[in-house]
Amino acid sequence: MLLLRDLSVLWSLLHILVLFMMLYRTRYSRKKTILLTGISMGFLILLNMTGLVLYGAEVMGKVFILTCTLPSLLVFWFISKDRNGRFFFTFCLADTVALWVITVTKLADYYFGGGQYIIMFIGRLVMFPLLEYVAVRYIRKPYMELQEAVPNGWEIFAGMTALYYILLAIMGNFPVMITNRQQELPAFLLVLVLMPMTYATILTSLYRQLLLYQRKQAERLLQEQKNTLETQLESQRSIRRMKHDMKGHTITLAGLLAAGQIREAQTYLIGVQEEMDTLLGQYCANPYINAVFVHYARKFEEMGAACSTDIQIGEEALPHMELCQILSNELENACDAMRQLDAGMREVSVQIKYNKVYLLMRIKNRCRSDLYVERGTIPSTDKQERGHGFGLITIKEAAEKLGGNMVCYAEHGSFVMEVMIPCKSFWGEC
Repeated sequence: MLLLRDLSVLWSLLHILVLFMMLYRTRYSRKKTILLTGISMGFLILLNMTGLVLYGAEVMGKVFILTCTLPSLLVFWFISKDRNGRFFFTFCLADTVALWVITVTKLADYYFGGGQYIIMFIGRLVMFPLLEYVAVRYIRKPYMELQEAVPNGWEIFAGMTALYYILLAIMGNFPVMITNRQQELPAFLLVLVLMPMTYATILTSLYRQLLLYQRKQAERLLQEQKNTLETQLESQRSIRRMKHDMKGHTITLAGLLAAGQIREAQTYLIGVQEEMDTLLGQYCANPYINAVFVHYARKFEEMGAACSTDIQIGEEALPHMELCQILSNELENACDAMRQLDAGMREVSVQIKYNKVYLLMRIKNRCRSDLYVERGTIPSTDKQERGHGFGLITIKEAAEKLGGNMVCYAEHGSFVMEVMIPCKSFWGEC
């Protein structure tokens, strides 16, 4: 019967690895991850199985945190892409769930199987694959999306799962196994019931964060599409107006040319060109960036905000989708912030420079004097209260996608956003 015990322990250790590898994000290729995991964890499994045979389950149950948990934590810390609260939560989640299955099957075997290890072996043989099926079928995909979408706020959940793991380990094995402490068994059973309920609450809370993030992303996308459509509509109106005015311009030019007034005709043509540029809003040669700025320049004009520009971009084939996303989100933030100010205090400046080495973008707008944003941090409050927030996350993601970075800060009643992107990220080595 000891063979069934040893096989069930080996089966459990293997499936702890499988469960964890389903949920965490590795920084290596799948092949290298499997190789590193197999070598390191194979050694740990061999070590613990040897200890189980030599010293028995009670002794190994007291030291398995030192012989298995902590070494595997260090191994996966090295392999993992995330080295923060996300990693610790995933690690503790997999280990605690596995420890829960191990503990429940051990208790079931002791009280209903006479300690013959048959119920324990069959229970683990069934429960671990069933648990992995549930993880693959219902948990893995949203959990991976959650790790990708929610970078912060995992630490408190990781701490809760770590405490549950320690609680199960201590209550189940110290000072002796729980089966030898019958008076403490009711409290231990309550902990076993409470643990999955707590995890369900944690995962539900995290999933709601994911849904909130996705909703905000969809709202931002719809806002950008709305801005684009408004820009196109305004451009069409300007073109129709120019068409209407061109008849008068043609008559005037025809009269000047018929009278032989060539110089006057040239001067008039320059004036017509300047008028066309004004109507269309010609701020830079890049049509995509120009279209975004045209839209917000009109918004600034409508709200009476003073706007200064220094846009030094030619007709280079820049990654317009990401740059327009950065520009439109920050200009929208600037509009929201300046609406809270008196009309005479509304000011915004836009600087964009591209010198074949870096693309630099700096947008500065007046804001409330009590707004405090430390350099390198992103305000977490929503726009209705602060004027800045969710759009900055999109800006940072777009900048990092291009291999660059974004910083923002508030100083002396102004909010400043700076973006720097190396040109090699979209041109190759310069």
